[in-house]
Amino acid sequence: MDLDSITVALRSFWTVWLALLFTGIVVYAMWPGNRGKFEDASRIPLKEDGQEF
Repeated sequence: MDLDSITVALRSFWTVWLALLFTGIVVYAMWPGNRGKFEDASRIPLKEDGQEF
């Protein structure tokens, strides 16, 4: 096994790993149980000191 074949194998590995990571993040963000947390976080810039939504 030479350096070129190792480089090609590692590039393929990283492409697959990053695609799986991205898919996992998207699934986490779209999961219905997380909706409330993200809605609360989206209102943070609109809150004034001591105000609760």
